[in-house]
Amino acid sequence: MIDWDKWQEIFDSINRHRLRTALTAFGVAWGIFMLVILLGAGQGLQNGVAYNFEGDALNSLWINTGSTSKAYKGLAEGRRVKLTNDDYDFLIEQFDEINKISGKYFLRWNTIVTYGNKTQTYSVQGTHVDGAFIESLQILEGRYVNQRDLDELRKVAVIGRDVRDEFFPDTDPIGKELKVEGSIYKIIGVFYDQEEGRTMQRLYLPITTLQSVYSEFNHIDELVIDMGSLGFEEMVMVEDAIKRMLSERKLVDPEDRQAIRIWNMAREYKSFMGLMAAIKGIMWIVGIFSIIAGVIGVSNIMLIIVKDRTKEIGIRKALGATPRSIIGMIFQESIFITAISGYLGLAMGIGVLALLRGMESEFFRQPEINIWIAIAATMILILAGALAGFLPALQAARINPVKAIKSE
Repeated sequence: MIDWDKWQEIFDSINRHRLRTALTAFGVAWGIFMLVILLGAGQGLQNGVAYNFEGDALNSLWINTGSTSKAYKGLAEGRRVKLTNDDYDFLIEQFDEINKISGKYFLRWNTIVTYGNKTQTYSVQGTHVDGAFIESLQILEGRYVNQRDLDELRKVAVIGRDVRDEFFPDTDPIGKELKVEGSIYKIIGVFYDQEEGRTMQRLYLPITTLQSVYSEFNHIDELVIDMGSLGFEEMVMVEDAIKRMLSERKLVDPEDRQAIRIWNMAREYKSFMGLMAAIKGIMWIVGIFSIIAGVIGVSNIMLIIVKDRTKEIGIRKALGATPRSIIGMIFQESIFITAISGYLGLAMGIGVLALLRGMESEFFRQPEINIWIAIAATMILILAGALAGFLPALQAARINPVKAIKSE
């Protein structure tokens, strides 16, 4: 049964100290609000990083070269190191762990592409058949480069969605012909890359076709390898083995970081996830301390309330009020203030996160918090609020009625 008299006393007490109660409630609500926002923002950052890594095969190695920064076996530093088709074949022969592999040959970013009376500049890349898998491309129309395209040096192109929208807004692009650096290429497919941005302003051509025109069937700018389901430790071992073998083939110091560079997607992903975990840990700590500050505020205000109501509590005890009823009254007020303000802070935090979902960017996506974690945190806060009211309630129960009545 609800004790309406006790609730009336609680509301009267709150009404008499409206400003003090409001400030205390604000401190509690702010603690939960900050916890929800910080955890939601941390998850948003983690989602953004994960989304960016989804744009390419996670267990992949990206190999490119530069100039040597160290002299090695009598050879001077500053030599230009190049990858070739022979290196592509060598890696396939030496490493059974390779699931997919593709070479890349880059024309400049601002390659001139023309259709009819329209001219734009886009990125043009040569690729092998496995390139679509490794870069997680979605084929929207037509198909990707196949082995016959490579073997027969076909002049075909797979274009990004943005290229299609620019040149063919109202027509089917498949079978149409584009002029790339003065040569005609037939469109065989349209792709979508979830990384979007400039990756959608790209054309993929058979690498052998570009090599025949620009590098005499030999040069590769970058090798991209997918390792399938290899674990992290195995990925690192394969990465080291590839670096060592390519260094031997190219006669460069294995410790030369400029000559042969390998970007291990799995290593980078693990590093970023570790960083995100650390950031979320810090956010947890900040949020928890914000809640603790709110709980301390509840405890302080309850102590003040007990002090202000000393005479009243003394009269109650003189009239027969039991220590249990006195403790219950203080407890109930403490829990009420904490619960209302806690759930208010929870609602405000979830509302702000909902607004932030409309402000997604490349590295911040879908900020969210597990609702059960949020509710559990609020329940813990309410429990903490009850404990915060315990000492003031205990102090109130120990008040000597005679001394209390005589107090000013």
